[in-house]
Amino acid sequence: MKFVHSLLASALAMTIAGAAQAAVSAEEAAKLGTSLTLIGAEKAGNAAGTIPEFTGGLPTNTSPPGYKPGDAVRPDPFASETPRVSITSKNMAEHKDMLTKTTQELMSRFPGYRVDVYPTHRSVTLPKPYQDNTVKNATGTKSIEGGMAMENALPGVPFPIPTTGTEVMWNHLLRYQGNTLSTKYDSWNVDAAGAATLATTGLGFVEYPLSDPDRINVPASADEIFYRIKLYYSGPARRAGEALLVQDSVNPLKQPRRAWQYLPGQRRVKLAPDICCDTPNPGSVGASTYDDTFVFSGAMDRFDWKLVGKKEMYIPYNSYKLTYEPDTAKYIVPNYIEPDMVRWEQHRVWVVEATLKPDARHIYHKRTFYVDEDSWVAVASDEYDARDQLFRGSFAFLTPSWDVQASNATTHMVYDLVGGTYNITGVYGPHGGVKYIDKLSKAQWSAESLAGAGIR
Repeated sequence: MKFVHSLLASALAMTIAGAAQAAVSAEEAAKLGTSLTLIGAEKAGNAAGTIPEFTGGLPTNTSPPGYKPGDAVRPDPFASETPRVSITSKNMAEHKDMLTKTTQELMSRFPGYRVDVYPTHRSVTLPKPYQDNTVKNATGTKSIEGGMAMENALPGVPFPIPTTGTEVMWNHLLRYQGNTLSTKYDSWNVDAAGAATLATTGLGFVEYPLSDPDRINVPASADEIFYRIKLYYSGPARRAGEALLVQDSVNPLKQPRRAWQYLPGQRRVKLAPDICCDTPNPGSVGASTYDDTFVFSGAMDRFDWKLVGKKEMYIPYNSYKLTYEPDTAKYIVPNYIEPDMVRWEQHRVWVVEATLKPDARHIYHKRTFYVDEDSWVAVASDEYDARDQLFRGSFAFLTPSWDVQASNATTHMVYDLVGGTYNITGVYGPHGGVKYIDKLSKAQWSAESLAGAGIR
């Protein structure tokens, strides 16, 4: 495996738990805005010309045919393009190093599976205050608690020039997705026989409080919430009326994840401490864990993290065709997502390996994450069991919302390679897309607010 650069020596510096990891030097930080973009990606294209230079991403006034400002459905700006190469099991060997292990396994198992690689567009752009704060974070944000927490981070990318695996993953956890978004969505399961079943329909609210424009100059405190999600289930009938609230804090060792659940049959809101980590997600019939959400979510304390380096890979990108498609039958098909509907592009990603700590419990023994350099979104992963055999793999379908400068990756999926099943969630195409809304009130984020959904 050929990497652009390796940072193993830097990763070893994080062996002392609880010690603060110093931010990068002013000299290193000076690369931001010169050889690096303001949020830490390499500005230049690659030597082959298959990755272009970053020139600012899609402008906010991008207007594909049929789009009206304010619409929650964003048409594909690149709909007229055709693939520059198609990869199948017949030519996989030529491209093997640029495919995740999960992609390779699917290609080996199923003759009809293929990867259509389109021209690369570096379309992600983020708000200027967020980028400006990222430059400040380069010398100001510190890793603490052995990388499990951080301090002094302004709203922005906390570690634009990362030196450890945990810093890359913090960049993913705090990726800019907008402040508050809302969407009605579906979650689908496809079993080994190819039958598709609607697992849930719900109304979701996701908020990233550290992205609040009202606090743009305020560093995050240890007990502050950086991510919260509230779900109201309306279907199928057996789940109608259920509700869920989850919130994560900047220092999960001091303030672990808190979750509450409302079940109509019990008519009360109760704490749900198991809504985390490797607890099977009932919305995927156990084909994924709660920390598989958005490829990875939650605390990092059960694993040792290694920053392997950066490399060029084929990943799902600019996925407008799939994520805004109203007819799910066009892509939810037996064995895998319909290849005609998935746009792949060649991008540089950070590669991070997580290995289960000897004294920790998790169904995954090792995990490899692939994090896009332009957005800090974890776009794919490979998961291994205790025998070090490939167990599952996930993908997030990055679909930038150019109108609000957000790197939307709400639609994501998990392939269970042992069970032969897959789950795709955050399916909002049939329900009118993704809306960016005013932040919810404190009362709306209270556990008590869940009870209002308890009607069958």
